[in-house]
Amino acid sequence: MPDVLMFHHPHALMIYDCRLQEAFALIDSNRSRLPDTGVSIFSQMTALANLHQAINLSQGFPDFPVDPWLIDRVNHHMNAGMNQYAPMQGVMALRERIAEKVRSAYQAAYDPATEITVTSGATEAVFCAITASLQPDDEAIVIEPAYDAYVPAIRLSHAIPRFSAMRFPDYRIDWDQVQNLVTDRTRLIILNSPHNPTGSILNADDIESLRQIVCNTPILIVSDEVYEHIIYDGQIHHSLSRYPDLAERSFVISSFGKTYHATGWKIGYCLAPARLSQEFQKIHQFVIFSSNTPVQYALADMLERPETWMGLSEFYQKKRDTFHGLIQNSRFTILPCSGTYFQMLDYSSISSEPDQVFARKMTIDHGVAAIPPSAFYSNAEDHRVLRFCFAKNDHTLMDAASRLCAI
Repeated sequence: MPDVLMFHHPHALMIYDCRLQEAFALIDSNRSRLPDTGVSIFSQMTALANLHQAINLSQGFPDFPVDPWLIDRVNHHMNAGMNQYAPMQGVMALRERIAEKVRSAYQAAYDPATEITVTSGATEAVFCAITASLQPDDEAIVIEPAYDAYVPAIRLSHAIPRFSAMRFPDYRIDWDQVQNLVTDRTRLIILNSPHNPTGSILNADDIESLRQIVCNTPILIVSDEVYEHIIYDGQIHHSLSRYPDLAERSFVISSFGKTYHATGWKIGYCLAPARLSQEFQKIHQFVIFSSNTPVQYALADMLERPETWMGLSEFYQKKRDTFHGLIQNSRFTILPCSGTYFQMLDYSSISSEPDQVFARKMTIDHGVAAIPPSAFYSNAEDHRVLRFCFAKNDHTLMDAASRLCAI
């Protein structure tokens, strides 16, 4: 009790406040775990879009509804009492459906009891996989432009990121450069296909190059495959789960948010061999422990209807082609897009301004928000392109395109 009562004394309060401010100052100066990290570019551009009532083609979320049947299944399981903690690894029914889907799509066998973990979104899975893989002073190879969740997890592990830039403008991985980055301290390679932000995908040659680099090494792989079912023009998704020699060293990560237009539900999963899953789950249990229970049961029901994910490529290819048609007479140059629901547009014939400057000006002056990809480079590399999300209703795309064509 005396320790509590002393704070009623003005002098004691002043000392307490000074010490607290001193602690804050230490964190702000040299104690921050991520001193160079601020608010993500996604939050910045969405806030700017909201402030200026701009059409938000920046952050990657659909503006059309979730399947009503899926929402009904969530309500069903809530009403059935499935409202308490799920198992740490995820609801078994969902893990079993995931195993069936992966076996059907990629002819890969994962044991739902020991090799599949349900996570609170793919970002959590990425964090757990990276931190489970790295010790202090290990090195991790990051392919840029890179989704902004990768490097902070590496640095929080006291490991060292090494960067390899994709070739512009086709955004292919420079495997010779990747090979040159490998040292005896390399522990991890992080891949993303279909690739955010560029829309490129891995092909058979990429898989062979990757094999040659990791063969006879202790290198692990984190493969971010959240857009796995959004592949265009008759191409296939080269999931690392397809290749046993790569799967045995890989954390393969996906997301139901992208597949079922429910990004706010934050349910993802990680596939990994038992020994890797065990290490992954050691981290996962203390980050989130378990994910939303009724949503997991509903997703298990949804996966019993494979047509709900098998038709996703066709659905989004129509969106991509519609967007292309609407902006073909603009001054933007359309870069290739083989997957995801993102389109890179070159604006160099419009302006020589840096992408972050042009993106903000376009949001404020022309009412369309996009993402400046320099935010995805460690050195802020800038090719005068912007990333646009076309996971939108056609009327949203038409409205946005008319504004873009007027620039």
